Amino acid sequence: MPEGPEIRRAADRLHEQLAGRRLESVWFAFPELAAEADSLVGREVTAVDSWGKALLTRFDDGRVLYSHNQLYGVWKLHDAEREPDTERSLRVRLTAEGRSASLYSASDVSLWPAGKLNEHPFLSRLGPDLLTHGVTPEQALARLAEPRFARRRLGGLLLDQAPFAGIGNYLRSEILFFAGLPPAARMVDLSAERQARLAQAILDVTRQAYEQAGVTNRAEWAVAAKRQGESRRLCRFAVFERDGRPCHACGTPIQRLMVGSRRLYRCPSCQAG
Repeated sequence: MPEGPEIRRAADRLHEQLAGRRLESVWFAFPELAAEADSLVGREVTAVDSWGKALLTRFDDGRVLYSHNQLYGVWKLHDAEREPDTERSLRVRLTAEGRSASLYSASDVSLWPAGKLNEHPFLSRLGPDLLTHGVTPEQALARLAEPRFARRRLGGLLLDQAPFAGIGNYLRSEILFFAGLPPAARMVDLSAERQARLAQAILDVTRQAYEQAGVTNRAEWAVAAKRQGESRRLCRFAVFERDGRPCHACGTPIQRLMVGSRRLYRCPSCQAG
């Protein structure tokens, strides 16, 4: 499943394709949206950004197209006169100045006034997006310290989208490793120094995954792993999916365990209880 960094990179590609251009044609497969299609023709796409796993395409009249890819949805970018080679079902097509963006196989799409996005049934449950909303270390620390979050175990909390939107399974393992914390740790039990380290790791690991297309490992560790014959996928991570392999930092074999019904990877030495 793509996580926040992957969705934000998809938003960036859509932004590059459409932003600053006026729509020449709009098509929706959904009857409730089809009636709105003509009203969007001539409107300028001002931005495309993300919130968690949702994409938000913004128009100059204040409306926002919400779309969630769920398991199978995908946006394809193409020239307006060149149909993508796919057997997927077309759901949305936006064409602006000869460039098209087509959404296939997704079912969760809706049009909203920007001022009412906080009433959206999905978005209203999300915390701030770590890549879109400019979260600072101080804000991250304060949010983790809120009573509703501070006593929860981090292994479960980090997958809950209420504190922050965009953290998924690989980011959870990597964040806890770089913060030096076991999944059973709770914010309320940590020293001020370890709390600050966790808040910074949440931001740093997520930002690196965005900037480096899913790579969260340290560069020197990745190089060493490649020399030892590890796959490109394994070289991307510090601990995720590396169970049984030596920790890059201390050599202790990485463990795999189930936390919150999802697999989690940790170094039992670097992340001691």
